[in-house]
Amino acid sequence: MANLYIGLVHYPIMNKHGEIITTAITNYDIHDIARAAITYDVSNYFVIHTIPAQRDMVTSIMEHWKTGFGSVYNPDRKEAFFGVEVVNSIRMALERIKEKENEMPIVVTTDARTYENTITYASMRKKLETGTRPVLVLFGTGYGMTQETMKKFDYILEPIYGHGAYNHLSVRSAVSIILDRLRGELWWEKH
Repeated sequence: MANLYIGLVHYPIMNKHGEIITTAITNYDIHDIARAAITYDVSNYFVIHTIPAQRDMVTSIMEHWKTGFGSVYNPDRKEAFFGVEVVNSIRMALERIKEKENEMPIVVTTDARTYENTITYASMRKKLETGTRPVLVLFGTGYGMTQETMKKFDYILEPIYGHGAYNHLSVRSAVSIILDRLRGELWWEKH
């Protein structure tokens, strides 16, 4: 089985006007995605941000839960944060995976639209289950990563479609749904 990594990208991101921006880190994204990552056996969760002050803030929050009062108050949160790493770029996340795995990962991203290199969840799950090359799934914040950035990746996962017409999930919700589709139990096969 291939090792799965995830990354939360804050730059280069599009805003609702189509401008390239850097989004701010949200405290809930750090906590909730870390907890989902450990639940679904993700090797590392990379928080990817170009601004040093934002990376320092994440490090400070994590230290509170890993070694500070939070580590005693909520030991489960402490365990979840040991799989989180703060890096300054997508390139740095790729290099960290290569150091650990001795090869570059397959890079996959998400979007609410389909592209020529869109892959289904079933196909990506099969690659994870039968392959050995690590996989990095990147999640954009704001209104998603720039088109130029996304063109560099191997695959783009198909959009998440709900039963209703509304389609603007929080990144925390999208990460949980996608991790369940890629690594969750096959509950529909149980009788």
